[in-house]
Amino acid sequence: MIALGVDGHRHGWIAVWIDAAGRKGFKSIFAIDEILQFDATITLIDVPIGLPEAGYRASDRAARVMLGEGRSRVLLSMRRPLLEHRYIVDYQAANARGKEIDGKGIAKQAHAILPKIAEVDALMTPKRQVRIRETHPELTFRRLKGNVHLDNKKTRDGRNQRRAELLKNGFEDIDRWLVQIRGTGARADDLFDACAAAIAAVNPTQLECAKENDVRGLRMEMWY
Repeated sequence: MIALGVDGHRHGWIAVWIDAAGRKGFKSIFAIDEILQFDATITLIDVPIGLPEAGYRASDRAARVMLGEGRSRVLLSMRRPLLEHRYIVDYQAANARGKEIDGKGIAKQAHAILPKIAEVDALMTPKRQVRIRETHPELTFRRLKGNVHLDNKKTRDGRNQRRAELLKNGFEDIDRWLVQIRGTGARADDLFDACAAAIAAVNPTQLECAKENDVRGLRMEMWY
């Protein structure tokens, strides 16, 4: 058994694994299809999988409800038409197209991850989704902390809170890993999110929400 957690960073992806004996490791990879080399039992990726033609996904709405005051950490307005190359490379065009689709634009933060979403979308099939699924690390960190709100992950307190939860869950090498990722393009929060995704992949829980499939047959769901 290998549980794999994956999070994107500006130069690629970071993959963290936990094997059946509880041993842990990580690897910085360039392309998302490199995760197939791990042959993981379950892989959880912090990227939307399954996209609507218009409107908001039920899974995103449910995640926002669960996170409460941290709801803004779940990005909305991801729609399949915006995966066209012309919209990925041009924020203004994407924002205008979003408004044409359903009256909703797209936030710059959401637009910034469109290349990652497109990369994962190209890899995914309904068959692969049995073992490769979407996660949101904020849901996992909240669960690990006893359903208590965590500070923003970009702040010192937020980073310390997440580091503490990882230490409690067997990532005693996390400080050494933080040194090792220097120069890869990954930041501390990228590594922490991948670790949380790996923890969730050991025994994933599905977020309760309305069942939805996109036009490619991909389930729009979330695990944590």
